[in-house]
Amino acid sequence: MAGVDKVIVFGLRAFHSGLWVPNEYIAAYAASDPDKVIGFGAIDPMVDPVEETLEEIVRLKLRGVKLGPIYQNIHPSDPRMLRVYEFCQANHLPIMIHQGTTFVRTGPLKYALPILLDDIAMQFPQLKMIIAHLGHPWIAETLVLIRKHPNLYSDISALHYRPWQFYNALILAKEYGVLDKILFGSDYPFTTPEAQMDGLRNINHVTEGTNLPRLTGEEIERLIYSPTLTCLGLESA
Repeated sequence: MAGVDKVIVFGLRAFHSGLWVPNEYIAAYAASDPDKVIGFGAIDPMVDPVEETLEEIVRLKLRGVKLGPIYQNIHPSDPRMLRVYEFCQANHLPIMIHQGTTFVRTGPLKYALPILLDDIAMQFPQLKMIIAHLGHPWIAETLVLIRKHPNLYSDISALHYRPWQFYNALILAKEYGVLDKILFGSDYPFTTPEAQMDGLRNINHVTEGTNLPRLTGEEIERLIYSPTLTCLGLESA
């Protein structure tokens, strides 16, 4: 992928939504360029045997786990999910979780609220979790969560499509003092890292001719060059 030094790639396993990416496929892709690509495995706790699937992820040398409760039709505190969190905490596997809305009509919004992760973070305080897309549209919930819990992070992927919301989200993050808990992401292949960088560098255009607050150039560049691997304990990848 052009424009980046390293990438984290993953698929999604969600039988309820008709999504099923084999972990072997992600592992093979990561192995094709190990200096650049870090693979995350995926698990659907509704249908996958939890321990066996997670052990396979480790055997495949994947470095984290992808979850999507709204796609999988499962509550984040379901006992099967708790087994995933317990394993990942014990094995130092960060979790990327889609805890936000979706266009999929069968996805239950009641399982998508970011605030549902508050109990999880308290029960598994050493577990590193990234809430995808700032938990869109529940962005304020996500920001107070990542402020509260040291090992909760979020990313800005898939947000530059909506410039006004993107601007307000990052200004609110600045006001809460959590810009350093927000990681860069692109939502590739739906967009590109270059487009996301352009969106960030042009984020203040909505303030032209106004007294609205702005992000500084330094703050924007820190978001682009966020220390994702250090935050997630993946520096040696």
